[in-house]
Amino acid sequence: MTYYDFEVRNLVLDHLIESRHTIRKFKIEAPPKDMIEKILQAGMLAPYTQIVTTREDFRRFVVIPKESEATPKAAALLRKRATALYGELKDKMQRDDFYKNNGGKYLGRLEAIGPKGMPLLGNAPYYIVVADQRVVLDKSGLALAHCLQNMWLKATALGLGFQLLTLTEEMTGNREFCELIGIPFGEYVLDGCLVGYPDAPPAASKRPPLDEMTRWI
Repeated sequence: MTYYDFEVRNLVLDHLIESRHTIRKFKIEAPPKDMIEKILQAGMLAPYTQIVTTREDFRRFVVIPKESEATPKAAALLRKRATALYGELKDKMQRDDFYKNNGGKYLGRLEAIGPKGMPLLGNAPYYIVVADQRVVLDKSGLALAHCLQNMWLKATALGLGFQLLTLTEEMTGNREFCELIGIPFGEYVLDGCLVGYPDAPPAASKRPPLDEMTRWI
């Protein structure tokens, strides 16, 4: 491979990283199945906990289209968990100064999702649950982060919008949710995302200057 080829690849990667944004509003039109499969394949290629993984299906994907019968059921379970988290956070804010000083915005978000019932699913054409084998050293969450990052960059390359749905992680210990999506309860750690065509271009992300945030020792 020539120097030019590496330069082109580097420029493309820089563009994808800079273009990757959270999308919170999606078009009604659903992307074709083959585009979703390309995103899943990118996730499959992400690192995993190889030393302790013992099964061939160490990573699994569950794609739930907006029109699926599973969508309202999954949404109800997610909302129920958000409501419980709202109560737990509210209690911590009464007892712990850290939560009292920093928990307000999270409390508002959980309230909107849980008690107030703002729809989580149905906003995007696809809800994707990613599952990685649960391991003793409890590193599956890190592997899922790599997986979702790969998926996010691939979605960006395909011109699709992507939103992490981190509440999915809370469903790892929910037997009803695992049974709904066909993932063996207690054997996998979960996370998830929403995917579709973005309804509008996202606002540019703001980051502090790198030299102000970096210390060389």
